[in-house]
Amino acid sequence: MPLGSSLMSGAVWINGAFVERSEARVSAFDAGLQHGVGLFETMLFTDGRVHRLDEHLQRLISSSRALGLAQSMRHEPLAQAVLAVAARCELETARIRLTITGGDLNLLESNRESPADPMILIVAQPATRYPKEMFEKGVLATIADDRVNPLDRFAGHKTLNYWPRLRALQDAATKGAGESIFLQVTNHVASGAVSNVFAVRNGSLITPLARGEEEGGAIGSPVLPGIARETILELANRAGIGCDRRLVTVEDVLDADEVFLTNSSWGVLPVTRLEAKAIGDGAVGEVTKSLREKWLEDAGVSEPE
Repeated sequence: MPLGSSLMSGAVWINGAFVERSEARVSAFDAGLQHGVGLFETMLFTDGRVHRLDEHLQRLISSSRALGLAQSMRHEPLAQAVLAVAARCELETARIRLTITGGDLNLLESNRESPADPMILIVAQPATRYPKEMFEKGVLATIADDRVNPLDRFAGHKTLNYWPRLRALQDAATKGAGESIFLQVTNHVASGAVSNVFAVRNGSLITPLARGEEEGGAIGSPVLPGIARETILELANRAGIGCDRRLVTVEDVLDADEVFLTNSSWGVLPVTRLEAKAIGDGAVGEVTKSLREKWLEDAGVSEPE
């Protein structure tokens, strides 16, 4: 199935009911709108299945509990809702977004004894169509102006606070770049604006530690434990490709033989230039090509035409 192919359709589900797109509404007092209180997951639906659905939901529920959004989230009902949206959307390949917010937290009602129920929104839309050239020739990446802080306990979770990342992507696009890479306040590499970062040195992978992977006594990591990232680590392990998860310097990336980015939409995206510096020989490397093929097979999609 080509990545991004679809019929023009979709589906919207809010708090247990399907609604027409033109009728999809949330409260003006919703905590996601008023205060950015919420989490989300973006999933790929193709060939009749949602890729790595269980892993996405496990991450969402874990973050919801850790950040105090909702303690009552249950895996099976969420999975059933996502699959119902996927079945209804009439798309061959879809981008499914599951959003959970703090619900209607009208601050004028200060006598609430318990938080409001969360608002749950699931939307299926046609998957993004990426040019074939992106994967054949690789992309330019830039360094974001902002820095991420490992002391921020909300960093490393997929919260609604995406404005800084989207702004970095806008800045990158003005330079003809496909992604913007964030550094930590220590100047170690964190992640892309919407992706995780991998470098390849001597046939092995290097990737920044993600939240939950820190060793005892270490401060937390502001890096999201990406589902596509974990998939690549799993596929690399099966193929006998080693990976070092550690603090990664800018030099580790600049001097790498290959660099690639992962997320659940594009899978594996090669980077052939970082700012003014070519990565390796400036072409897509063999390890990157191999892992992209393995990801496409795992996801059940084929290269864009």
